[in-house]
Amino acid sequence: MFDWFKSKTGPKPAAPSQDVPTAPQPPVTAPPAAPAVVPAPPAVVPAPAAVILPPRTEVPANPEELPTLSWRDRLRAGLAKTRHAIGLTRLFAKLDEEALEDLEASLLAADAGMPATEALLDDLRGRWKRQGGEHGPQSAKALLKEALSDLLRPLEAPLIVDARRPFVIMLIGVNGAGKTTSIGKLAKWLQSQKLSVLLAAGDTFRAAAREQLQAWGERNNVTVVSQEGGDPAAVIFDAVQAARGRNIDVVLADTAGRLPTQLHLMDELRKIKRVIEKAEPGAPHEVLLVLDGNTGQNALAQLHAFDAALGVTGLVLTKLDGTAKGGVVAAIAKTRPVPLRFIGVGEGVDDLRPFAAAEFAGALLDE
Repeated sequence: MFDWFKSKTGPKPAAPSQDVPTAPQPPVTAPPAAPAVVPAPPAVVPAPAAVILPPRTEVPANPEELPTLSWRDRLRAGLAKTRHAIGLTRLFAKLDEEALEDLEASLLAADAGMPATEALLDDLRGRWKRQGGEHGPQSAKALLKEALSDLLRPLEAPLIVDARRPFVIMLIGVNGAGKTTSIGKLAKWLQSQKLSVLLAAGDTFRAAAREQLQAWGERNNVTVVSQEGGDPAAVIFDAVQAARGRNIDVVLADTAGRLPTQLHLMDELRKIKRVIEKAEPGAPHEVLLVLDGNTGQNALAQLHAFDAALGVTGLVLTKLDGTAKGGVVAAIAKTRPVPLRFIGVGEGVDDLRPFAAAEFAGALLDE
């Protein structure tokens, strides 16, 4: 923690000349080194119940975070694993039953699920027949893009921050889904919409979560309300009050990760939601469930459980760049079409964007 002073040694005496005799010189000794000064430890000051960390006035730009590709290129690159798993890099000259069977197997392997797979193949088969097969004006790939876009379109519903202030967004999900990172990226996106943001570190059980959120707050120049231990509902209550007093537009409330089967923890989430409503009538205005794209079909089970407990209003699907199970988007669209507000395809601060069905289908088909 402290730098220790090193002893300084004097310069060595010059060697006597070989040609001219010299009188013996008294030995030269270096002055004694000054003793190292160790400052007294600072006095320990107890932390207040809730700590409000103001944003830094100036945050240096991080060159690694500057996007080098367009969002379309990053989305296409992020969906590469799913695209190769499904085999959509091939362009079918003839969409016969053998090709459809291959596509069916690939869609199921990518966790699209049977209902979505059957619906997509039936639609594609009908479009191919109506245009007269390979003699029609559109390729099989173009027809597949249209069919997939139509299947996913019910999920296309961007987040709208209305006139209510502060607009409170509660983020929930299982451990490791990427809630805290998504909050940091979402704060950046909201700032790009000319909205002021405040972060509430409601995950009071994991110190790393608070530190991570504070790092995102510094990076985005955003205030963070946090507390070490204690009641997460109280932290979020204080954050809503602080946002009202500072005329902040949006509050992003982090919560501790939990499994839907942990009933006592799900009850705690219900309590947090009730406390938020006491702090701001009508809030939370959005309840966003963060899902890890790597979980595939298990994401549907999480959606059912959290929706039944809290009433999920939107989804954030993360880590699509690290999985071949991106077909779960089609499964959600067919079986539980809750609006997919945002998708994440990378680690960069700008790699979380609103979901657009045609854009997603085009990137999946490498267009």
